[in-house]
Amino acid sequence: MSDRHLVLKDFKRLALAGALLYLGACAGPSGTAPIDDRTRGGQRAAPAQPVPASGMHTVQRGETLYQIAFRYGTDWRTLAANNGLTQPFTIYPGQQIAVGAPRTPAARPAVAAQSPSPGAATTAPRPAPAAPARPTPAPSAAALPPGATSSRPATPAPTAQVPARVAGWNWPADGPLIARFGSLNKGIDIAGQLGQPVRAAADGAVVYAGRGLIGYGEMLIIKHDETYLSAYAHNSRLLVNEGDKVRAGQTVAEMGSSGTDRVKLHFEIRRRGQPVDPMTYLPKR
Repeated sequence: MSDRHLVLKDFKRLALAGALLYLGACAGPSGTAPIDDRTRGGQRAAPAQPVPASGMHTVQRGETLYQIAFRYGTDWRTLAANNGLTQPFTIYPGQQIAVGAPRTPAARPAVAAQSPSPGAATTAPRPAPAAPARPTPAPSAAALPPGATSSRPATPAPTAQVPARVAGWNWPADGPLIARFGSLNKGIDIAGQLGQPVRAAADGAVVYAGRGLIGYGEMLIIKHDETYLSAYAHNSRLLVNEGDKVRAGQTVAEMGSSGTDRVKLHFEIRRRGQPVDPMTYLPKR
């Protein structure tokens, strides 16, 4: 065999080895395709929205306190306390809810006071006359926000009783895991078939049912106790309503692709308003 043929044969072997190494590098840690495959529909739900510059949120028709807290990634109890809301946390369309500190320009540096010239008299300034005290207005009986009337449609929070603590967590759907919790994903994504059952991960009460959050489609939020909420997004149909009490494993929705580009369930667990990794709570399977 000529030297030319030997060189060509060695070149083909090197090219084949390089291609195999490249394919191996593209695989996941166990030799399979990576979990977060965007070409298969890995579009994630929108992250928490930034607080408006004013620090205020204008309530829209159908919104609940829990939904607003979820939108801005804060605890519903913090919103209630900061806005003087008590059970059943009724809010009104057009009402202004404080969701964070307003963004104010940086304070200007204080101008240093000029020291008096030597020998100059230093007289203390006279105190300004005290303003007459104004009578404190008594709160209205209905405790309505400014501009609201008793005939205005209100959005009370569901009042169904919830457990004192979460007894345990269950998987909300069957199917392969296609996206994990991370900096850009506030939960996990589970692939499935259109209409497949979506189950409550633990006992609780439905505190939101609708599609008022961009990027989540038809979504449920379930309150499990005073600490934990769970969210179920991209459903094709919701089978429970706000205020309904649900049990762990109960079918609460049907899987779909609302608000995303493929059939899947986006599932979140929030502890005191902050997203946590569901994989640290769900049983191994």
